[in-house]
Amino acid sequence: MTTPKTPSPLNRRSFLQRTAALSAATAAAPYVITSQALGSDERAPASERVTVAHIGVGGQGGGLLNNFLRLSNAQSVATCDVYQKRREDAAQRIDAHYAAQSGKGDYKAARAYKDFRDVLARDDIDAVVIATPDHWHVPLTLAAARAGKDLYVEKPLGLTIEQDLAARKAVETYGVIFQYGTQQRSGRNFRYACELALNGRVGKIHTIHAWCAPSESGGSTQEIPVPEGLDYDFWLGPAPMAPYTQDRVLGLGRWMCYDYAIGFIAGWGAHPLDIAQWGLNTDDTGPIAYEGTGRFPTEGLYDTAIAWDVTCQYASGVVMKFMSTAEAKSTVEKYRPMHDHGTTFIGDEGWVSVDRSGIHAGPETILTAVIRPDEIHLRESNSHQGDFIDSVRLRRQPLSPIECAVRSDTISHLSDIAIRTKRKIKWDPIEEKILNDPQAERYTTRSMRPPWRL
Repeated sequence: MTTPKTPSPLNRRSFLQRTAALSAATAAAPYVITSQALGSDERAPASERVTVAHIGVGGQGGGLLNNFLRLSNAQSVATCDVYQKRREDAAQRIDAHYAAQSGKGDYKAARAYKDFRDVLARDDIDAVVIATPDHWHVPLTLAAARAGKDLYVEKPLGLTIEQDLAARKAVETYGVIFQYGTQQRSGRNFRYACELALNGRVGKIHTIHAWCAPSESGGSTQEIPVPEGLDYDFWLGPAPMAPYTQDRVLGLGRWMCYDYAIGFIAGWGAHPLDIAQWGLNTDDTGPIAYEGTGRFPTEGLYDTAIAWDVTCQYASGVVMKFMSTAEAKSTVEKYRPMHDHGTTFIGDEGWVSVDRSGIHAGPETILTAVIRPDEIHLRESNSHQGDFIDSVRLRRQPLSPIECAVRSDTISHLSDIAIRTKRKIKWDPIEEKILNDPQAERYTTRSMRPPWRL
């Protein structure tokens, strides 16, 4: 590994020339695109566009690709996926988009890769979008940061707290921009709800409700042949070797098998927990104690939490109830109609609650409040991907930086540990370690299949 260089905050191009030692498996030579290949004159000049590679272009990754293609100051130039059809289809979609935009029917610039190391070896790529299965998020983050690439990383962050902390260290060491895929921060209702909470419109906050959909049970355990065009060994990567089944890769297993994820307690929980942290102004800390109950499947392939009800205690005295949807129903509906996920801030003068269906408050007059110029205003954004590209260009902190990702993901992990161990977990948010519980502490790390490592 090379010694990191200190980038100039105002010189994006010189900063992006940094290189770091990659694995010996990086064999492909960089493929440099010319300014003429970067679209029409109606877009930003080629020198001012951020070139983007997309690693993981399935469902979520494909949706993100569409969003990045809409940005005039970004240029998607590469796709990467262990599933051949996905990466090739995504590359063709990029070419078709820019061909239509430029009026050049023979536009061919996007390249498709199976191995992410070949992508990271390209000097002309500024940023990568990581939307792989969860167990690859941190290994790819580490490799990309070491290669000097800015990062847009889908939630949740890591498989363990150890991975989360390693990701933050790499981002800070190599000085790259990191945007977490908690896109609700770029939604007007979520921003306004948090501003109401931060500016005392509900009084002193004493309770927060955060809830989301749980993982599911089931999943076939019957071994079947690996589909043509899928590099299954590479898909597993750092995860243990396991027989290929119908639901492991192309089904829900990538989200609901503990080898690849801790389930929707993190995968969906990231969203309401992120808003809770934002509205409580605790992006740099988190609860100090966790206690609750949960349930796990007893048969089938999937083995992450299908129910939970966890009480999280902050040092300030604020209590957050983090719940799966069914367990949250009676609690949530004391205040507002149920939605499958959301966040409620409850104070001594009222409450405000927000989810993707809308914003609610009691009394309702809270929603007419104007945030004065001298009060706390959160940064406005109507595009999470656009905020990332602007942050790359300006070398500024994005809306959802690495610290926010680590702190909210830690809440998911500690909640999961509390229900797995069936006892109270005490957490030091300064030292970032579990206190006086070696058995629980073992859940904060896990081994990786060679040759992969942090």
